[in-house]
Amino acid sequence: MAGDTIDPLGSARDSAWVEHAIAALGDAGYQRGGARLAVIELLARQDCAMTAIEIDDRLRAADHAIGRASVYRTLEQLEELKLVHRLEMGRGMASYERADPGGEHHHHVVCDKCGRVEPFVDPGLERAIGRLEGRVGFEVSEHEVVLHGRCPRCA
Repeated sequence: MAGDTIDPLGSARDSAWVEHAIAALGDAGYQRGGARLAVIELLARQDCAMTAIEIDDRLRAADHAIGRASVYRTLEQLEELKLVHRLEMGRGMASYERADPGGEHHHHVVCDKCGRVEPFVDPGLERAIGRLEGRVGFEVSEHEVVLHGRCPRCA
């Protein structure tokens, strides 16, 4: 992780996602609370998935001690509204990352030894999924690819 503090929103895209998430939560009847906002702002700045424990640790390091139960509750609400993707990383661990409203996404490789998670984009994989759709006559609404193995440090 990059540092122990929470950096200010780094881009217009980050800010747009925060506003989108706040609006969606409001439309669903959730009030704008400090815990929700802290989790949303942290997720907006992340390039890849984080576990609930990592989110809680980062918030605590930045003096945003909101309570682990609030982190889990907020993540459940965000997932329910399709504002975050929940990624099953194996060993009973899930990670969360913001869902791009425009549908842009990436996939992940996970080291089974050290737990390192790295994002990747592969246009060929996306084309293969599109061809599969046509071949089997199935309309894919979303997909998630998580590849498990060993990273270069652990190989």
